[in-house]
Amino acid sequence: PPAMSRRVVRQSKFRHVFGQPVKADQMYEDIRVSKVTCDSSFCAVNPKFVAIIVESGGGGAFIVLPLAKTGRVDKNHPLVTGHTAPVLDIDWCPHNDNVIASASEDTTVMVWQIPDYVPVRNITEPVVTLEGHSKRVSIISWHPTARNVLLSAGCDNLVILWNVGTGEMLLALDDMHTDLIYNVGWNRNGSLLVTTCKDKKVRVIDPRKQQIIAEKTKPHDGTRPIRAIFVADGKIFTTGFSRMSERQLGLWDLNNFEEPIALQEMDTSNGVLLPFYDADSSIVYLCGKGDSSIRYFEITDEAPYVHYLNTYSSKEPQRGMGFMPKRGLDVSKCEIARFFKLHERKCEPIVMTVPRKSDLFQDDLYPDTPGPEPALEADEWLSGKDAEPILISLRDGYVPIKNRELKVVKKNILDSKPPPSPRRRHSTCDSDFSQPALEEVLEEIRALKETVQAQEKRISDLENKLGQFTNGTD
Repeated sequence: PPAMSRRVVRQSKFRHVFGQPVKADQMYEDIRVSKVTCDSSFCAVNPKFVAIIVESGGGGAFIVLPLAKTGRVDKNHPLVTGHTAPVLDIDWCPHNDNVIASASEDTTVMVWQIPDYVPVRNITEPVVTLEGHSKRVSIISWHPTARNVLLSAGCDNLVILWNVGTGEMLLALDDMHTDLIYNVGWNRNGSLLVTTCKDKKVRVIDPRKQQIIAEKTKPHDGTRPIRAIFVADGKIFTTGFSRMSERQLGLWDLNNFEEPIALQEMDTSNGVLLPFYDADSSIVYLCGKGDSSIRYFEITDEAPYVHYLNTYSSKEPQRGMGFMPKRGLDVSKCEIARFFKLHERKCEPIVMTVPRKSDLFQDDLYPDTPGPEPALEADEWLSGKDAEPILISLRDGYVPIKNRELKVVKKNILDSKPPPSPRRRHSTCDSDFSQPALEEVLEEIRALKETVQAQEKRISDLENKLGQFTNGTD
């Protein structure tokens, strides 16, 4: 019967997500967005601030603006300027909205404390500088659930995990990638990493065991860069290029990496697609660098698994893109995502909403979502513990927490074992000391004091002698 051939329209509350730019006075104008060629997103946002990598003569800088400070940005607005070469990536700490990390061409990673008030002059002193890479560092990413754990990946093909609270290197994954690393992503509880690399492989890594637990060679046949992210329950979503240089997206199952669950062609364009994933709605948004559109798809358990929802189109191409965490959205407007699109001279927020007639809290759009409390300490995670993110309800909206200090307590280098890697860290000596070491140091100070006093006495004796000598010649 002909009735059978009618297409059943898939039921989904996200079929009508639509995007709109904010009004002109809600943009951030007069920002000189960095021109560095690098597939990073150049922008990082949280419920308090928007941070953007900017042009900077001679060094590397980014600007941090309070979210509410829309409109024209004063040309003397302070910058964060500690790096000696361009900044390539920035990432806000998920557990402290006043802490941001930056990675630079100068081979260092710096972690910064941003005050709630706008400072008068540039911020030039990081809370901690992490040194361990031998080439430029193009990727950084905070651990989703463990406090103060930060990942960096550099052009030395090395992935390093740091404990920012002590300034120490926790782990160095140095024999896994044979070429340039394109991107690195954590899974939801931070027990696994997925990486893409110029050697055309996608790897799933257990960082604590320092093991590759799954890999796929050429998930996309083309030669241009691949990106990969974890989506729900251990599936991996990739973007890449076909042999005919069409852009593709793929969905893969970790337990059977051979065949894709889904592989779709999209269009021919050479911009790398940056995927942003919202676990609460299972929507993945694809923002191509140099594109003027954002395409979005819902990922479900039924074929074809990756369902095209819609495209937000605009006239201007995007230089980069920031993606607001869920707790920074306006639930009273049924906002399910907010992007911060970078142009050459401005940043334009784009709001994605699911229109609803009711003004009540839409709990089906807003399941409990990761809040700002970490679920684990760094050393618990390192010792093998895993924990899911600690969730909060957005029923009454989210109010950002007042300024929290990041305290860095350097361990005594005499007591610590070298990191599990042939590359030793340049250790810094402004350290907190353990008891036996403390005794030694105090002893040394006493000895130095005596030496200084003896020298002072000797100098003053010599001065007296010299005085008599010169006076005598007058």
